[in-house]
Amino acid sequence: MTTPPAPLLTAQSLHVTFPGRHGTAPARAVDGVELDIRAGEIVALVGESGCGKTTLARALLGLVTPTAGHISFGGQRLTYTSRALKSYRRRAQLVLQDPSGSLNPRHTVYDAVAEGLRIHGHDGDEREAVAQALSRAGLRPPERFFLRYPHELSGGQRQRVVIAGALVLGPELIVADEPVASLDASVRGEILSLLLRLRDELGLAALVVTHDLGLAWNIADRVAVMYLGRIVETGAVEQVLMAPRHPYTQALLSVAPESTGEAVVLTGEPPDPTRIPSGCRFHARCQILASGEAEAAGVAGACRTRDLEVLAGGGGAQVACHWARTRVTT
Repeated sequence: MTTPPAPLLTAQSLHVTFPGRHGTAPARAVDGVELDIRAGEIVALVGESGCGKTTLARALLGLVTPTAGHISFGGQRLTYTSRALKSYRRRAQLVLQDPSGSLNPRHTVYDAVAEGLRIHGHDGDEREAVAQALSRAGLRPPERFFLRYPHELSGGQRQRVVIAGALVLGPELIVADEPVASLDASVRGEILSLLLRLRDELGLAALVVTHDLGLAWNIADRVAVMYLGRIVETGAVEQVLMAPRHPYTQALLSVAPESTGEAVVLTGEPPDPTRIPSGCRFHARCQILASGEAEAAGVAGACRTRDLEVLAGGGGAQVACHWARTRVTT
């Protein structure tokens, strides 16, 4: 039996808590997360707005300092000195969802892509590095784009420039936060195909943050579903999206455009990291508890009062749900 390679990135017992203001409770945005990402692997982090996925992504990049827990990259624990973070950000890059907001309208494409090289004191041929990054991002011939400004480009071309800016430093991991959310449907597939090609050609790992399960299906090797600061279901994309076990995952899938079944309308309030309930953190909105199925399975009391352990960060299908664990098939 082949031993799987060591993770490129590991988050262990990660917490990010923001202090309350004006007497409000602190917000536990990330509340004990374990997550691994391996070289050449695309992981989709899925959940509705307010679940903590963007905060988790920013913490993984060192843009937010965790309250507790730690992150390791390439086997080395991340420290938060400016020198260590600068070195880390050569290897792990962020791609934002809004290319128009990410690009300075007064900078040419060349300057936008070269910015990272200049910040990190690149001592090679800058022009060659910029051209290579643009070419890898699908802007060919690259020299045709050097002197153009963001307003002269289409939305898809602007997103490719943002991706080129991330690639120019030769990272091993990119974190893409809703990378196609602002693009037309006709362009979305091109950008997703580009990310897949970069994985295959460069061995690039990616964490793709999204609320779109269709995107996760098209691009991810593995899916992590997040709710109220924790990952509640994780596994290979086929396991999670074809046979979801957590009621929250089932509800998200039921309202996806590709779904042919009846939509599950969640009741109650959306996630509020200042008010994490006792028991399963989803129980107040859970359609299984509301329907009586959890009562019939003998776990309704546990759903309301007993918290579930944090899921491990490695591979394999896992679910944080009392009811789902009564339905193990052989």
